[in-house]
Amino acid sequence: MDTTPNKPSKNKFQRPRGTYDILPKDFKYFDKILTVCQKQAHFYGFKRIETPIFENIDIFNRGVGEATDIVEKQMFILKNGAQGLALRPEATASIVRAYIENGMTNLSRPVKLWAFGPFFRHEKPQAGRFRQFWQIDFETIGRNSPVIDAQIIQFFFSLLTRLGLKKLVVGLNSIGCAKCHSRYLKILKLFLRSRQTNLCPNCKRRLKTNPLRILDCKKEKCQEIVATAPQILDSLCKKCRANFKEVLELLDSLNIPYRLDPFLVRGLDYYNRTVFEIFLDQEKDGQKSQIALVGGGRYDNLISALGGIPTPACGGAAGVERIINVLKEQEIVPPEEKKPNVFLAQLGETAKPRALNLFEEFRKANILIAEDFSRDSLKAQLGRADRLGIKYVLILGQKEVIENQIILRNMETKEQKTLKLDQIIKEIKKILNK
Repeated sequence: MDTTPNKPSKNKFQRPRGTYDILPKDFKYFDKILTVCQKQAHFYGFKRIETPIFENIDIFNRGVGEATDIVEKQMFILKNGAQGLALRPEATASIVRAYIENGMTNLSRPVKLWAFGPFFRHEKPQAGRFRQFWQIDFETIGRNSPVIDAQIIQFFFSLLTRLGLKKLVVGLNSIGCAKCHSRYLKILKLFLRSRQTNLCPNCKRRLKTNPLRILDCKKEKCQEIVATAPQILDSLCKKCRANFKEVLELLDSLNIPYRLDPFLVRGLDYYNRTVFEIFLDQEKDGQKSQIALVGGGRYDNLISALGGIPTPACGGAAGVERIINVLKEQEIVPPEEKKPNVFLAQLGETAKPRALNLFEEFRKANILIAEDFSRDSLKAQLGRADRLGIKYVLILGQKEVIENQIILRNMETKEQKTLKLDQIIKEIKKILNK
């Protein structure tokens, strides 16, 4: 896909900055990913859901968190009278809203839902990040068990493996429950305050509003400070520690490679306990590079935060553009679409309507056939068939229509024979099955 910045053009109309056009040559990647998702979802019992691309802004303020970068900086906010609306920046809060509003709380648990669609964040465009981007989202709602956490991780790991990706590793952490969280925040604040003069301006602000976000900072000075910070794993209560231990044991039994990352917290406030990322572990220009393809975790408090009955849940999301980039880097090319072996050429006004009807008959018979009905020249139509690499051409003219006949031409041997028009589909089936 063409994700390069807009270049000067004589045409004054260009795509908005931070977006890209999905051209036909790249849709084979989208189709491949969607097909694998559909098969994987069916096997694991997930049902597809689609929410509006814009929602009430309070869904994200309450759900994602007012002090997160998404809410503070990245949402595209719309106005409709006095009601604030925002283009959806992520899927989980929207799916939870739909779960509550549509009475899905009465369904047998766990409720397994998945989505595939575009999302929007007003951030600085850069490699792998866009203002309109696509995500795959899978959520399991209604069960508070470590096996659900492990299965969500297993699901995404299997999905990426099924797409052909290699060198995958799971980054894993537990951020505990509300009590663990509160205990850790006090320790972390004390540690960071003593070093706040060395923090970047953004992290100095975060120290007051949301200290956990400092652990996500990519600035070198902040990373150096974070590397020596207290670890949240040391602040876990007995129950959360046992929960996380079980998740790790389950992943061990599944032979899923993982690394403990004590500073992985994810960028959204609704997470608790297990958080994870699945990344590509590779070397680039002699240096180790970790490209996160999937992120997710447990969010047991989100449903109650959005007005529902307290309900445990766990899920994750994968970035489609990042997956496609890795597929291309690893030279994993989706199979080409099946090409037609038959071309239908027509000559004259009498033959054209009959050719259109015959083309539809081939479709009903599930035989792939090509045409170029907008051309009247037989030479031009044969040239088109030759460029497409098609072996058999059917030629239908006025004489053939009147006599219920059609000419079959072998483009390789140049041999021709006349067949009955009303038997041609049956004859072509025989020829193609040889």
